[in-house]
Amino acid sequence: MKLIYQNMLSFLIVILTTLGIILYSVTSASTNWEYNRTYKSLESYAGNLEKIALKTDPKTGQMHNITGDNIRTVEQVLSERNVQFAIFDYNNNQVYPTAPANVKLHLKKSYWTKLKQGKTVRNIQKPQNTAGNPRLRKDDNRSYVYVLTPWFQNGKLIAAVWAGSDVSELQTNIGEINSRLYFALLISLLAAIILSFLLSRYQVNRINRLRSATKKVANNDFSVHIESKGRDELDDLSDDFNQMVKSLEASDTEIKRQEQRRKEFMADASHEMRTPLTTINGLLEGLAYDAIPEESKGQSIQLMRNETKRLIRLVNENLDYEKIRTNQITMAKRVFDANKPMQDITSQLEKKAKTSGDELILKPFDSELKTYADYDRFVQVIFNIMQNAIQFTNDGKIFISGTRDETRHASVFTVSDTGIGMSEDQVKNIWDRYYKADPSRKNRKYGESGLGLSIVHQLVENHGGEIEVKSKVNEGTTFIVTLFDEGFEHKTTGNE
Repeated sequence: MKLIYQNMLSFLIVILTTLGIILYSVTSASTNWEYNRTYKSLESYAGNLEKIALKTDPKTGQMHNITGDNIRTVEQVLSERNVQFAIFDYNNNQVYPTAPANVKLHLKKSYWTKLKQGKTVRNIQKPQNTAGNPRLRKDDNRSYVYVLTPWFQNGKLIAAVWAGSDVSELQTNIGEINSRLYFALLISLLAAIILSFLLSRYQVNRINRLRSATKKVANNDFSVHIESKGRDELDDLSDDFNQMVKSLEASDTEIKRQEQRRKEFMADASHEMRTPLTTINGLLEGLAYDAIPEESKGQSIQLMRNETKRLIRLVNENLDYEKIRTNQITMAKRVFDANKPMQDITSQLEKKAKTSGDELILKPFDSELKTYADYDRFVQVIFNIMQNAIQFTNDGKIFISGTRDETRHASVFTVSDTGIGMSEDQVKNIWDRYYKADPSRKNRKYGESGLGLSIVHQLVENHGGEIEVKSKVNEGTTFIVTLFDEGFEHKTTGNE
């Protein structure tokens, strides 16, 4: 069953249940009200009849002034209301209408007992139930709504009046009320069907909008946006859907970007591996066929060693990155003085810097630069950053410094160069795997894989530290590494 019909059925069940309860309550109330109104009217008629009655003869106990003619006159006045009377004397004998000869009619003992107690009896008399009820006329097959009221004189029950009205008139009035109620119920039901259909269609249309948008997203169309007014849960779902689409779009963009990086890396790695392998293969063939002069064999062997080391470095960088990214390496953190490793790194890279015409300037450190980190990984981080600075700086200067930030309980290291710099987009991407800010330099001796800075970023995060980069095109780049003391490490989410 479609949702629109399910909603309509739900609405109708609720509405019909409510209308049924209301109809039952109103019909019951109206029926009771009609009966009570009739009972009160009959009691009023009986009371008025009592007022016109004269006192009984104290000697005979008979009511001489209440004759059959007088009562019939009263009945004629009330004929439009179908009111009739019956009179019972103090001995519970029917005296009006006159009973047939040798027949004595009496009220039920239970009724007479209540009348003696001054109570009024209310009931309905049906034609098949004549025992203990007055006989008004022969072959009377009508039902009556009646009341029995006592007449007292000097504290004694002297008579009882039976006042009744044809129940058919009462039932006619109740029927008219009920017919109007049923008509109102029918109108309400039709209105409910129409309104439930409109409301259900409105809700289903909102859901269909989500379905249509979902199909577009499934077909990689992330331009979908659903309007939301924030009124109910469906609007909240629309907001969540819009947020999901944005997230999926960002993920799709990132996947495409990473796929492009992977393709570039595969092309670069293939090129970088093919070149040394080709060189090594050519030298080996030359040696095998004695095509290389004896005096050049030593140089050829050294060249093969260099190319082999280059391949090993390329493979190791990929393996190291995967181990670092998946936390497969153990961080042996300890406190050490960073002065010595910084000086050692600078000394190791001075020759490479001079090759590019660069000058490494190690600014004076504090007397003791206490640092909490894994010693070997710290060296790897600073070495890669400085090597990156050398790679992108020609005939410039590279400044290395370190200091303590006691307010943050951290050691801060800065590597700043006067190289080619980077644009804002390049700065955003430098931590990405295989990314190269300057693809033209991929054949340089250092930085073949584009993994150096990715490894740096991951290692700093694994230390619970921070790394920041500031750069402007043609003005240089500055890397700032912050390593916190034990117990003050920042919680990071890792690389993208």
